[in-house]
Amino acid sequence: MRRAPAPILALVAVTAIWGYTFVPVQKAVGAYPLFAFLAVRFAISTLALAPFAWGPLRALPRAGWAAGIVAGSFLALAYGLQTAGLELTTVTSTGFITGLYVVFTPLLALAAFRTPVPAPVWIGVVFALAGLLLLSGAPGGSWTGNLLVLGNAVAQSFQIVAMERWAPRYDARALTILQMAVAFAGFAVVAVAAGQVEAPPDAATWYALVVTGVFAGALGYLVSTWVQSRTTAARAALVFTLEAPFAALFGVLLLSERLGWAGWTGCVVMLAGIVLAEPAAAATLRRLVPARAG
Repeated sequence: MRRAPAPILALVAVTAIWGYTFVPVQKAVGAYPLFAFLAVRFAISTLALAPFAWGPLRALPRAGWAAGIVAGSFLALAYGLQTAGLELTTVTSTGFITGLYVVFTPLLALAAFRTPVPAPVWIGVVFALAGLLLLSGAPGGSWTGNLLVLGNAVAQSFQIVAMERWAPRYDARALTILQMAVAFAGFAVVAVAAGQVEAPPDAATWYALVVTGVFAGALGYLVSTWVQSRTTAARAALVFTLEAPFAALFGVLLLSERLGWAGWTGCVVMLAGIVLAEPAAAATLRRLVPARAG
């Protein structure tokens, strides 16, 4: 399987966008109900993709529709469980436990599709877990909340593994809009059931909705679907863990949060895991860092 630097760098850029969105979302959800926010966010994602995905969607075979609906269901389940768990446990626990998909994904890919997982990837997984622990701290909070977030990590793993199987077969635009539409439908139902039907209250909330809907949602998942047609689920999951250090970095830069020596060390360890496990990342780093004169 081809592993050019461009797809991996594109995936890193997506994780940076996802990490940034924690900043506006943190402010928005204090003023706007969570499930209403998620429903509107995925509605915006669906509308943003519609002009580009309508043609490929009409040409998508029945099996492709089924693939997009299943992957979208896993995506919506992951977001829902994470949101519910976050209300019952700590942010640090949520960050660490969510990152456990880096372990579940290669195991699921191996069990479901017999996708081989090279030794360097397992080394990268160990580095990622160590980095997440340093960055987030030991899990605390309630057992119920932690179990919900653990369910989110499992659902994310299923979504990543599903996309490894289906992304090379079907058009990325069609698969992405189906996932966004399924997530919107699911969260709209939950928002109505929870009595969270209301308009966004202010410009800051609309900004968070547009950023997450257009860039983190439509663009981010379109790029990730394209990349996952060119790499394995295990490698994709490993790169996805960079969302945590990017979130920490933007928290420091934009929210004046503090990141101690353990947090910075965790970021470095996670990046080292990516470089060790992903040959394309290592090759790119060698080109970016000038060689020392002999």
